[in-house]
Amino acid sequence: LTVTDYSCNKFTVDVMGETLRRSNLDSLKKGDKVNLERALALGGRFGGHIVSGHIDGVGTIKNFHHEANAIWITIEASEKILKNIVFKGSIAIDGVSLTVAYVNNEEFKVCIIPHTQSETTLISKKSGDKVNLECDVIAKYVEKLLQVKKNETKKKSIDINFLTENGFY
Repeated sequence: LTVTDYSCNKFTVDVMGETLRRSNLDSLKKGDKVNLERALALGGRFGGHIVSGHIDGVGTIKNFHHEANAIWITIEASEKILKNIVFKGSIAIDGVSLTVAYVNNEEFKVCIIPHTQSETTLISKKSGDKVNLECDVIAKYVEKLLQVKKNETKKKSIDINFLTENGFY
């Protein structure tokens, strides 16, 4: 989202249909809290994951599990989303960039530390809540390259032209 107007206690953003279709923004109510971060300035310190703010889709929180001072969150997502989630890769959940600790064909898990618990809205979520997901940008590029390669391989067939081009005819 791009802020188009702001004052000391409010701001306005432009939202287009594509954003509403891919996100949970249409379910927000007045007073709901959201995570906000300023964009990284060119030349600024880079100290985390690469997050563009482009939501890939929505997941559903399945459960929370407390372990010492950390909280594990299990999130169910579509196959389309899960194919771009990799173990130890990054995933942004409602704009909070985290490391994937587990992934299978139906769900993935992240673990949030006390700092993330206190500085984001993730701790206020409940099982069944919808969350915005942004997959690791590197995983998305690799997936795209593999798809292109797969399509190129499919297009090649052994025919008279192939044999001639390769010196067999």
